[in-house]
Amino acid sequence: MYEKSKIQFPHFLSLFPEIELPITLGTDSHFVFSKKNDPLPALAIQQYLLPTELEEVDDMTEFVPCFRLSNTYDIHAVVYWKAGLLNYQYILLTFTKQGVAIDKKVIAGTFSDGELLTQSVATIDEDWTIHVVSGQQGIDIDDYDASSSRAFQLELLPEGNIIESE
Repeated sequence: MYEKSKIQFPHFLSLFPEIELPITLGTDSHFVFSKKNDPLPALAIQQYLLPTELEEVDDMTEFVPCFRLSNTYDIHAVVYWKAGLLNYQYILLTFTKQGVAIDKKVIAGTFSDGELLTQSVATIDEDWTIHVVSGQQGIDIDDYDASSSRAFQLELLPEGNIIESE
């Protein structure tokens, strides 16, 4: 019997270039990453991303590797963009050094349920604090009311967990 083909974890990580922080992820940031970075092979998506998905992913869903955080010591942390129908997400995913998924959080993106449009922008600082600003408006409304925005912080802990912080 032949063993199923696998992508080695170091090769998977190499698809996510290391970047210096801080970095801001806005609605169009994925265009820059998709031009600079090679696409993720289907096998890499199946092996490392799909097992972390809670919902079914269809054949039209697109994954774009964005970057890898540098100097993460005992963990690896990657950010990728996932595009589905009316749902575009920047996702932070952490792994052990051996490639076992630890934690995952949507940190920015755009989502519409057909009535409301929700947009979030995130900035990741040098200390692994993630500042998120999220706003929501009706899809028929032209003027955005900034007073309805919500700001919160996430924090990437040294062991790979991603928590909401104060």
